[in-house]
Order: sequence, then structure tokens, then C-alpha cells
Amino acid sequence: METHPKIDGSYGDTGCSCQRLFIDPDWSRTQWAEPRSIKDMKVLVIDDVADMLLMLSDYLEEFGYNQITTVESSYDAFKHLTSEPKAPASGVIDLILMDIVMPGMNGIDACRQIKTKMGFSDVPVIMITGESEMEQLRNAFEAGATDYVTKPFSKLELRVRVESALKLKSSIDAQKRANTLLGDANKKLQDAIDNIKVLQGLLPICASCKKIRNDSGDWSQMEAYISAHSEAEFSHGICPDCQQRLYPKVYARLQEMGLLPN
Repeated sequence: METHPKIDGSYGDTGCSCQRLFIDPDWSRTQWAEPRSIKDMKVLVIDDVADMLLMLSDYLEEFGYNQITTVESSYDAFKHLTSEPKAPASGVIDLILMDIVMPGMNGIDACRQIKTKMGFSDVPVIMITGESEMEQLRNAFEAGATDYVTKPFSKLELRVRVESALKLKSSIDAQKRANTLLGDANKKLQDAIDNIKVLQGLLPICASCKKIRNDSGDWSQMEAYISAHSEAEFSHGICPDCQQRLYPKVYARLQEMGLLPN
């Protein structure tokens, strides 16, 4: 006889013969999915009644959705959701339709497990409930459910609620993409800032030739040192004082022409 995880992480005897499942609550599912059409988003339907699964699946196909998976228990849902441990949550499922009343683990406990311990906090969960189950529905919302449909439900109601939930999921994915792109851009900006060369500290400079001593003890021209330790570039000219000292005749002629001050 096999065992399955309870909500508290322990294992209990359920009488089920399916494979034992371990759910790792520390999975990292922070990646985001590429943009997709709502009709291509993945829907998981969980109900222990085969006729209900068939009807919901048929309705969803009629609405144009083409990525539909149906399972008959919470434990089968866990196995489906954890079949690709390294995949981001957005790549595994986009919407869960789940009955509240099921044998073994009910929909409320399963919703809590999926939303809080399995890394699917951003995946909308629509609960399927009877009109007499309002107290259970309140508990379902506290467990993380996003919306609900009541049995018997109309196709129009189901269509509107499913479409709204998937639009919500699409918006969440889009926000994640934007945040990731912004984070990448900020990282590149910070890397660029970190790579900017800044001159600071005490610089040993020759009082005569104005060469600067570098970290290895060698002396180099000031221009070469500054170029190596900053983003500055040099264009050479000659100042009026040096021009007057080195080329006095030229300097005097330029003064006569009014190009230099007297």
C-alpha cells in the first residue's frame, strides 16, 4: 500500500496504488515564460468525476483552448505539476480548474499545497463548487483560490471566468518579463559604472619632469598614466606661457598681430 504527502509534509495511508510522490517546497520557479496567445496557455482540470472531466474538457476545447490536461485526484495533479522539476511554473501550467470535494486530499488542501509549497503562487486556481458549499468556498479563497464556478454552471459563465483568469496570468507573466528585462538593464548599467576608471588617492609625481610613479614603481609620462587610469584622452597644444618662453619671436609677432594679449 502506497503513501502520499499530507499538507504538513508527513505521509499518510491513502489506500492508493499510484507511485509515491515527494514534493520539494524549495524549488526555484522564478523564471518567466515567453509571451503566448491565451488559447495556447495550459489548463489543468482536476475532478474525481469522469463525466465532469469530460464535460469541462469538451467545453474548453469548444472555447478554443488546445493545451488541456485532466486528472482525477490531487495527487495526480501533483505528479503532473512536478513532472519537470527544473521547468519554471509558467512553463508547466497557466490555470487550474479544481473541484473542492474530492476523496483523499480535497481541493482546498490541494490548492494550499500548490500555491504555497510548490512554487505556483502566480497560477490562478478556479474552484468548482456546489451552491451549498459556500463555507468551503470561503476556505478555498483563504487557501489561495482566485475564482470559482458553481455546479451546475453555464458555458458562458465558465468561458468568462476562464478567460479572465488566463488574462490575469498573461499580465503576471508580462510583468515578470518586464521586471527581468529591467533587472538585466540595471545590471549592465551597474557593470558599466563599476568599470569606469576613477583617479583617486595620492599620486607620486616628479617635481621636475612631472612624470608619475605607477603601482609597479616605474615612472611614466603624466599623459600615459592618466590615460591608463581613466577614460580621458589627450590632444596636445602649447600654452601662452610656454610659447613665450620657447618661441619668444613667434610670441611677439602674434602679439603685434593682436592674436595674443600684451
